[in-house]
Amino acid sequence: MEIAHLVSRRSTCTRRRVGAVLVKDKRILATGYNGAPTGLEHCGVIGCLREKNNVPSGQRHELCRGLHAEQNAIIQSAAHGISIQGAMLFCTTLPCSICLKMLINAGITTIVYEEGYADDLTQGLLEEAAITITRFQPQGEGS
Repeated sequence: MEIAHLVSRRSTCTRRRVGAVLVKDKRILATGYNGAPTGLEHCGVIGCLREKNNVPSGQRHELCRGLHAEQNAIIQSAAHGISIQGAMLFCTTLPCSICLKMLINAGITTIVYEEGYADDLTQGLLEEAAITITRFQPQGEGS
């Protein structure tokens, strides 16, 4: 999870910094952070459409010019020809329903996350999916 937090520092999102790490057989396969697509202006430069329109967290995902950290990790894997089937995801935030659907189809078996995310559909999908989900507890907390 420390690596996911380190990756999140590269985020260009003005609302939330998220980092994701895909791991299989104790090896890092790919990382991702949230932000605008390669070569496009960052939200810090042109402003956040979601902020301007008062869009609550977890709603209207299409009203964002950025990609989520999980999406970027999947894209990075594909771009480099790395299979992520059977991998596990460490993510600073619980995936939204859109990312979760991608992770299900990519064959991710386990998700470890730290913060929750306000997307009601995610919980329903997780109840159906064959994915092990664990909320990460930093050492010293909850013990």
